[in-house]
Amino acid sequence: MAFGRSSRTGAMHAVTPVEPLTLKILVAGGFGVGKTTLVSAVSEIRPLRTEERLSEPGRTIDDTGGVEGKTTTTVAMDFGRITLREDLVLYLFGTPGQDRFWFLWDELAQGSLGAVVLADTRRLSDCFAAIDYFERREIPFVVAVNCFDGAEQYPVVTVREALDLVPEVPVLLCDARDRESVKDVLVGVVEHAMTLARARRQSLTTS
Repeated sequence: MAFGRSSRTGAMHAVTPVEPLTLKILVAGGFGVGKTTLVSAVSEIRPLRTEERLSEPGRTIDDTGGVEGKTTTTVAMDFGRITLREDLVLYLFGTPGQDRFWFLWDELAQGSLGAVVLADTRRLSDCFAAIDYFERREIPFVVAVNCFDGAEQYPVVTVREALDLVPEVPVLLCDARDRESVKDVLVGVVEHAMTLARARRQSLTTS
């Protein structure tokens, strides 16, 4: 009889739906660094894109050096979703890379757990603005170096020094086209943000 009760209880637990924790992650970086590609590679739903073709007047504003083959640009955001675990869902918001669309960043950043700053070693200075933005607002972030085909590869320590990052900020290598590589980056963001949150709580309890 006891066995029967435990079986029924186990069955009830098995069908109990899990309410997932949903977290918001930003994907930022310079123009043409691969933000749309990253969101598209990992999203389990059809990603929302707000891309427009580059116009001739826009070419005088947007720096396409190093990405001369790029023909479109994100004018608002990219949006995707990925379930990392049964109880953990990430909503991804890709930010526009050009200066003239940065007025959207504050709205996109509201409620975010953390961010990925995507970097291209051929145009490393393009991610300075994103790093400054998240540092000023104390939003946890990781730097993910998108390893483009044909681009020179540098050690992580060299990238860290070039970006003048504090030691706590993770620097990861990734392929924005590869789902598993992107998942590793997203896990890194969540873990980094939670580590900082625990440290802040401990600081408050000991102060």
